[in-house]
Amino acid sequence: MFCLLLVLIIGLAAGCRKNELKPVPLSRATTVSPLAERIGEPFGVAVNGGGIYVSDGESGKILKLGPDGRTTVVSDKFDTPSEIAVDRNGDLIVADSGTNTIKRLKRTGETETLAGVENQAGFQDGDARTALFNAPVGVAVAGDRIFVADTYNDRIRVIEAGRVTTLAGSVEGFADGQGAAARFDTPTGLVADPDGRLLVADTGNRRIRIVGPDGATQTLAGNGSSDLIDGPLAGAAFVQPAAVAVAPNGSIFIADGNALRVIENRPVPLIRTVNDGRRGFADGDMKSARFNRPSGLAFDQNGDLLVADSENGVVRSLTGADFGKALSPEEIEAATVKAPEFRQAAPARWPYDPPENRREIAGTLGEIRGEMKDAAGDQVWFHNGLDIVGGYGETARAVRTEKILRPVAVENFGTLRELVRFPQLGYIHLRLGRDQTEREFGDKRFLFAKDTAGKNIAVRIPRGAKFKAGEPLGTLNPMNHVHLIAGRSGGEMNALDALVLPGVSDKIAPVIEAVRLTDENWHEIETPPGSARITLNGKTRVVLKAYDRMDGNAERRRLGVFQIGYQILKDGGNPVSEPKWTIRFDRLPEPGAVRLVYAAGSKSGATGETIFNYIATNEVHGNVAREDFLDAAQLEKGDYVLRVFAADYSGNTASKDVAITVR
Repeated sequence: MFCLLLVLIIGLAAGCRKNELKPVPLSRATTVSPLAERIGEPFGVAVNGGGIYVSDGESGKILKLGPDGRTTVVSDKFDTPSEIAVDRNGDLIVADSGTNTIKRLKRTGETETLAGVENQAGFQDGDARTALFNAPVGVAVAGDRIFVADTYNDRIRVIEAGRVTTLAGSVEGFADGQGAAARFDTPTGLVADPDGRLLVADTGNRRIRIVGPDGATQTLAGNGSSDLIDGPLAGAAFVQPAAVAVAPNGSIFIADGNALRVIENRPVPLIRTVNDGRRGFADGDMKSARFNRPSGLAFDQNGDLLVADSENGVVRSLTGADFGKALSPEEIEAATVKAPEFRQAAPARWPYDPPENRREIAGTLGEIRGEMKDAAGDQVWFHNGLDIVGGYGETARAVRTEKILRPVAVENFGTLRELVRFPQLGYIHLRLGRDQTEREFGDKRFLFAKDTAGKNIAVRIPRGAKFKAGEPLGTLNPMNHVHLIAGRSGGEMNALDALVLPGVSDKIAPVIEAVRLTDENWHEIETPPGSARITLNGKTRVVLKAYDRMDGNAERRRLGVFQIGYQILKDGGNPVSEPKWTIRFDRLPEPGAVRLVYAAGSKSGATGETIFNYIATNEVHGNVAREDFLDAAQLEKGDYVLRVFAADYSGNTASKDVAITVR
């Protein structure tokens, strides 16, 4: 089997090469399209005669990048365009997921439907004019044949001579085999060689598959688990492979989750992750580069790898030459969408009916989840949304009008964390498309998979499916609240600021329960016997135990605060410096920063005690996350007051004074 797969890899790699360029050593990441002209959702990317074309799934446009990287609109006649490919005439072939069709964009700018019936989902082979698809995402061209990843039909289809046939696949699942015996789960990205052999990103199965011209399907790589594991093909793991491209030297590149992976063209192929692999936006050295849901890949005539970086809204590249621009963290931060811009995009409403009725807030952005102990392996993370209380089985509704763009937008079916992710908002703790008795809504946008007994075992919502504000998404599960995420993935922001929900008010100041000081090694600093002052003579950590409440909260409720800070004053009350606000939750910090915000003993979750021990001397805000101290060496010897602050989003502020002496 290994030898056969190796032959297939070599054949595919050789067949997919479009030139005989000397391989370009890819070494750094750059940004090709300008930040000032952010693309709504760059998804597919293709190179045609030296021009770079990209599909924008959000706006329904096909764009062209000029030599200076600036974008021009080639066509705005699409709904939710996904992958794009170039045919032998130089026209673009577009999978228009939102209309369930495959279209051609001619060089003249005209569009025509090649296969599928506009806005009619289904499955049917035959005459291309009456054939049916279900939100197809992937396309590839080999000669006169157009291959289609018919994503939510879980099939690989072929358009040739005005007819559509199914090459491989049947019902959702996983199986190698011939033609209809093979099974896929939400296939997306495709690449074809001239003989019609295909590489398929089998997204839901977390595998890369090979489909022969006769429909024979084999698994090239991936063990089916959801992880980022490099190594031998059969043991490697993918997160969510979405696109594939073959380099001039025959190596196979894969867009996987937030990572770029490569199967190198060598006698013993291995999978290797070439970038950082974590979500984010960072140019520069390839190994430390970060992407945010890359969805499309293509090599240009110089051997540079173009990447449609979907959630970051730009086209990026991996290059070894002077191509694109390596943006600085400051440039990226300046272009980040802020709450005022987000607010203006649409009016706010609550995720229940009546839409204007205020609900209790049970959790806010930045709160710790899990329990912080002393071990580095503690399972702790930031709460990334706003918890809005409802009743068990109550219908949860869309807060904004949006369409689904992620090919896999639903996760954790049948668990307490079942969720759906739209571009701007996310909703967690729902029974999607069904009521509290598991009865389906009867809404065709929810595609349920069933076991042999007829029980629902999964649900998908196709790319391009549209929901208006107020339409039902599902019902509350036993968590009894909607966890509402505001902002794009990787750009989550505080929903209290980003949405300003109707009737929200907060006149209750936070509560500071205790303040403690430690040295830099976390040894407690106590007041000496007979003194009310704490003596400092080196680097000091300041930890305050605090919580917040809002109008309408139950007495037992403990919320996280919006910002934390401190100030040093002379003993007589004269400030030595202005208040230093060190921690702020206007947007979600980097995941690793949770250990910079919260000290040991902090814990919060659905049940049990809630404790927030904030490390006030560390700085976590915006794109800053660093350890810091109150350094007594920077103060003159004498008596001072350390004043700590805890403030909520509405500006209510609590403070507590600690008498200190510097020696």
